[in-house]
Amino acid sequence: MKGSRFSEEQIIGVLREHEAGAKTEEVCRRHGISSATFYKWKAKYGGLDVSEARRLKSLEDENRRLKKLLAEAMLPGFYSAAFHSAKPVRGTSSSGWDSTSPAQTGWYTEAFPCES
Repeated sequence: MKGSRFSEEQIIGVLREHEAGAKTEEVCRRHGISSATFYKWKAKYGGLDVSEARRLKSLEDENRRLKKLLAEAMLPGFYSAAFHSAKPVRGTSSSGWDSTSPAQTGWYTEAFPCES
C-alpha cells in the first residue's frame, strides 16, 4: 500500500487550519490535496491530538500484523481440509492419481528437481 506524503502532524495541522476559519477549497489548494482527501482525513483524524493520532496509527499497524499472523496460522488447516474433502477426477484411478502423472512414472522423483 502506498504511504502518505503527509505525516500525522501535518494532517492535523491542515485540519486545525480549517478549524481556525479557512475555507476548505483554500486549504486543499494550498496543500495540494483533493477535497475528498481532506474529508477523509477529517473523518479519521478530526478532534485528535498528535499523540492520539500516533497511538491510532500504532494500533492499526498492530491490528494489521495480528490479522496477518492469524491468517497464516489458519492457512495450513484450510488446505488440509480442502485436500481431504476433494473427490477424484473422473477418469483417474480409485486412489485419485492419474496413472500417467509424472510422479507415478518415476521420472519426477525429487521435491526440487532444479537444485543440485
